[in-house]
Amino acid sequence: MNVILIAIGVPVCVAFGASTMVFARERTARSLVQLLGATFLVAVVSFHVAEAFGLFPSMGWGLPGSAGHYLDLISAVAGLVLFPIGLLSRRLAKRRI
Repeated sequence: MNVILIAIGVPVCVAFGASTMVFARERTARSLVQLLGATFLVAVVSFHVAEAFGLFPSMGWGLPGSAGHYLDLISAVAGLVLFPIGLLSRRLAKRRI
């Protein structure tokens, strides 16, 4: 479990860092959407770290129907939708120029 968490967490943190640098440089709505998506993905990794170490047990991490489950699910969906939309829209906007 911990190896998988690291294997997923490292690229997510790299994507977050790159998105932060892009937003600092460009300051566009596209880069903001990408940064928000990356932020949601970092939240998902953080939630799984909390689950692995038993932090905040009242959230019910990993239990269906719990607050932690829905927080994780909503963050994952938002991150997996917003990050690619921001990234692809930035790429397409650069192609048109």
